[in-house]
Amino acid sequence: MKPISVAIVGATGLVGSTFIKVLEERKVPISSLTLFASHKTAGQTKLFNGELHKVRELNSESLETHFDAVLFSAGGQISKDYAYQAVASGSVVIDNSSAWRMDDHVPLIVPEVNASHLSKHQGLIANPNCSTIQSVVALAPIHQTYGLKRVVYTTYQAVSGSGYSGLNDLARAKNNESPEFYPVPIDRVVYPKIDDFLDNYVTKEEQKMINETKKILGDESISISATCVRVGIEHSHSVSIVCQTTKPFELADIIKLLKHAPSVKVYDHPLIPTVLDATGNDLVHIGRIRRDDSVENGLQIHGCQ
Repeated sequence: MKPISVAIVGATGLVGSTFIKVLEERKVPISSLTLFASHKTAGQTKLFNGELHKVRELNSESLETHFDAVLFSAGGQISKDYAYQAVASGSVVIDNSSAWRMDDHVPLIVPEVNASHLSKHQGLIANPNCSTIQSVVALAPIHQTYGLKRVVYTTYQAVSGSGYSGLNDLARAKNNESPEFYPVPIDRVVYPKIDDFLDNYVTKEEQKMINETKKILGDESISISATCVRVGIEHSHSVSIVCQTTKPFELADIIKLLKHAPSVKVYDHPLIPTVLDATGNDLVHIGRIRRDDSVENGLQIHGCQ
């Protein structure tokens, strides 16, 4: 692979810092790395491949320079303000916010599921919600083979999904200090609300999962509901998926299908994957694969990543 120039917008945040770590771990050939953040954290330094890189303040001229790839994780408004400036300079933008996920002109990509859609990008690629990603990796082969009629999600999402604010609040709770980010002390708590409520009492996080799943799987006919829960652990998200297929299936065939799915590790009964298995790696860990006898062609699985 030819070395590429990369810029990261939001480089001092939790996700931005993870971008840097993963680029190094994967040994991505990079000719230059440029880091941007707000004025609050600009000036910090980040270590990459043994060299310190100073974080620059993002401004109206920052992305007029061409980069081969610009990774955004600085919130939806920053993405809306700056993403197309980078595209206009000839850069390819990969955006981690929710700003462009449902835009008809922007592919929403999970490489294991719909990498072929990358060819449709016009300089901007959207990255799905964290819990959506692991869910569709498991659901895609099932949908392709048996069809999906209905999906019910229940997620159990770590505080890292809220960035450093979530991790800091968990530390406060463990020290019996008052929360500053969550509405409750989050340690040893299961809190069934992530993001704001919409008019129908569904949260934005839940609606994201519903909309994104349909877009990634390319099927608006699937009935989907979701409950997204924040739990007082540091890293990795779990999800319970109850689904109903269009065609009948044999459970052994479902298990075989998932074992051959990319980036999936299946745990045979009675083994159960937990976030301890998922932390620090990129696999989707799946177990408790069983029939749901309450409906025709019902299936239940547990996953974590």
